[in-house]
Amino acid sequence: MLLVIDVGNTNIVAGVFDDKELVCHWRFSTDRSKTADEYGILLRSMFNYTRMPMDQIKAIIISSVVPPLIVPLCHMCERYFELTPMVVGPGIKSGISLRYDNPREVGADRIVNAVAAFDKYSKKGMPMIIVDFGTATTFCALLPTGEYLGGAIAPGIGISTEALFQRTAKLPRIELIKPKNVISRNTVNAMQAGVIYGFVGQMDGIVRHMKEELGGNAFVVATGGFANTMAAESDSIDVVEPFLTLDGLRILHEKNSK
Repeated sequence: MLLVIDVGNTNIVAGVFDDKELVCHWRFSTDRSKTADEYGILLRSMFNYTRMPMDQIKAIIISSVVPPLIVPLCHMCERYFELTPMVVGPGIKSGISLRYDNPREVGADRIVNAVAAFDKYSKKGMPMIIVDFGTATTFCALLPTGEYLGGAIAPGIGISTEALFQRTAKLPRIELIKPKNVISRNTVNAMQAGVIYGFVGQMDGIVRHMKEELGGNAFVVATGGFANTMAAESDSIDVVEPFLTLDGLRILHEKNSK
C-alpha cells in the first residue's frame, strides 16, 4: 500500500492507496512547530482508528508547500514506517512540461494537481483549467499535450473571511454556508452572501478570461475544501475532484517507481 501526504499551509491531507483505490484518508492542521515524533504519533492514532495496519505501507510520497516541514516528515517516515519517502520537487518525473518563467516557483500542489488532471482528462482533447480552493485559490491552465502554462493566484476563501473578522470591530466569525438570499437582513447572512457570491464571481471572471486566452473553451476541474460549495453556485465548473491532489501523488509515485 502507498501512503500519500499533501502538506498545505492550513491543512495536511494524508491518504492510503491500495493499488489505484483510495481506501482511507485524513485531514489535520498544519503545525510548523510539531516534531517528527508528534506527527508520527498523530498518524499512528489515525491508522489505529481506521484499523489500518501501518506495516502494510510499502512506500510513501510527500508534497509540501511548507518547506520547514519536509525534514521532520521525512524523519517521521523513517522512524515510524522504516521507509524513505519520495518528495515532490525538482528532478521528479511528472510528464508535465512547465512553461513557466522559473519552473522552481511553481508550488508542488499545483504540479500534483496538473499531473492528476492530465491523467484523467487529457483524452478530452481540450485545454484544462484547474481551480484549487485552498489557503490560496489557484487557477492553473494545462494543455491536452501536457504543457503547464501557468495561471492565477488569489487569496483563499478561509483567510479572506478571517481577515474580515480580524480587521473589523463588529463583524463576527461566520460559518461559510450559502444564505437564503443575497439581499440579507442580518449581519451573518450578509457576510455569507458577500463571501460566497463574491468568490463565485471572482472564480467565474478568472475562468472566463483564462478560457479566452486558451482559445475560447476549456474543461474546468475544481478541487479543495470549498469546491462543492462553489460548483453549486456556478456553471463554470465541469467536475469536482475532491481528492485530485492525492490521486496526483499516487500517479507521480507510479511514474517515478518504474
